[in-house]
Amino acid sequence: MNVKHPYRSSLKMAVILLLSTWLAGCGINTIPTLDEQVKAAWAQVQNQYQRRTDLIPNLMEVVKGYAKHEEATLTAVTEARAKATSIQVDATTLDNPEKLKQFQQAQDQLSGALSRLMVVSERYPDLKANQNFLALQSQLEGTENRISVARRDFILAVQKYNTEIRTFPGRLWHSVMYSDLPIRETFEASAGSEKAPQLEF
Repeated sequence: MNVKHPYRSSLKMAVILLLSTWLAGCGINTIPTLDEQVKAAWAQVQNQYQRRTDLIPNLMEVVKGYAKHEEATLTAVTEARAKATSIQVDATTLDNPEKLKQFQQAQDQLSGALSRLMVVSERYPDLKANQNFLALQSQLEGTENRISVARRDFILAVQKYNTEIRTFPGRLWHSVMYSDLPIRETFEASAGSEKAPQLEF
């Protein structure tokens, strides 16, 4: 007859509880937590770029009414917007450095086209005084600031994640349990990016 010892099940539960607490406190969950933070930060970058993209048609309509002779600049903005929106990105883009680079280049081209549009609008005093234009300009400036903040937060999230999987004990946990999670790419400064887009008059 096999008699269960009353303390044996309690001992098992205590060992399981102790082991779970130790594993939770030793960093086993740090890598997936940081990976989720990277994805959330990336989603915010996408959100802010989408906000900018959504502002452009209204801005273009206002500018067209005053700056009809600036066809080349208006076309450049339209084409840059089309290219930026044609690159479909999501969380899997983080695992594709080439696609991330393409996305960044398209967004940089759009920033440059918008910057040229704002410089051109300087030539049209009536446009600069238009309330709709002023409101859109203000929203665009705010969005550019939000993009900068979102990109900074993404870069910091990637830095924390990459550091965790390259240092001890994260490196150990990465090799044992999370080897499918790669080093993440981040934004790189583009040529001329040290100069902020000129969106102010």
